[in-house]
Amino acid sequence: MRKLALAIAAIASISATAPAAAQTYDPAYPVCLHVYGLITYWECRYTSLAQCAGSASGRAAQCEINPYFAGPRRSQRQRPAT
Repeated sequence: MRKLALAIAAIASISATAPAAAQTYDPAYPVCLHVYGLITYWECRYTSLAQCAGSASGRAAQCEINPYFAGPRRSQRQRPAT
């Protein structure tokens, strides 16, 4: 009986844990909008703080620098013709 109670407690503790969350930040954009409300979420699709601030205006939101920004994409340079 004791083993059954421990097994049930173990299964209950495993199923009670929260599911894993998806990646919050998109590394392709340097600025994220953090929106607050019943559902709090991030929108990482802004290239400047001014662009983000325009979207945040009048909302319960704030703009933040993306800590996972990968930096600008490097274009492959063409070698000069010789």
